[in-house]
Amino acid sequence: MKKVLAFDIDQTLNVAKTPITDDIAKLLIKCLDHFEICPISGQKFDQFLIQIVDRLRDNGVTDDELTHLHLFVAQGTQYYRYNGTDWEQIYNYPLTNEQVAKISAALEQAARELGFWEEDKLAEGDEIIENRLSQVTFSALGQKAGTEAKYAWDPDCKKREQIVARCKELAPEFDYEIGGTTSINAITPGMNKVFGMNHLLDELHVEKTDILYFGDMTQPGGNDYPVVQMGIDTITVRSHEDTAYALRGILGVIA
Repeated sequence: MKKVLAFDIDQTLNVAKTPITDDIAKLLIKCLDHFEICPISGQKFDQFLIQIVDRLRDNGVTDDELTHLHLFVAQGTQYYRYNGTDWEQIYNYPLTNEQVAKISAALEQAARELGFWEEDKLAEGDEIIENRLSQVTFSALGQKAGTEAKYAWDPDCKKREQIVARCKELAPEFDYEIGGTTSINAITPGMNKVFGMNHLLDELHVEKTDILYFGDMTQPGGNDYPVVQMGIDTITVRSHEDTAYALRGILGVIA
């Protein structure tokens, strides 16, 4: 039997950039009674709280159950664990200021050259390029754009593939991964979900065979693909509805 259920977030646990539904929250709470639950995503810590933790609390999760929830932030280059009272950061591997500046410049130049820099569409106070400490994330329409606009911007990933290709010419010392609906995560080599999953193995004292991973970007070039390459058992989903269906099946077997 698996000991750990690990999840991508956007398109896997939720509609991109929105809080998880009551249905997903209740299923995750039930899973916390049987498994260690490990969301791992390119998002920053605050978004993990808004999109997952706050919704679990809305649905009655206990402090004891939360001790079995592990937040692997920014592809697992940051790790937060609940100590029964609050969230504590266990580790963090940030980029240098120089690395952030070089990645940001490459992303902006590539997007501008290709005609994909759409600053005029940003909501007030939003930004296209975000420093997430251990990664830099390009979000074509910003974080606050509506779900419909995000889904429509690059449904086949072709725009982001072009941006990535140009970034690799401008700043080849970094890696670029496509994720979510409009995002590209830029990292130093090796600081992807392989890094996060290896730390998950160490922190939770488990083996690869103990983990079942859920993700929507498991194709080559997707930000879940490194997990597949590790040989970890993976379920590819198209939406949070697919994830809910799979979780009901898992819970039905162990109930």
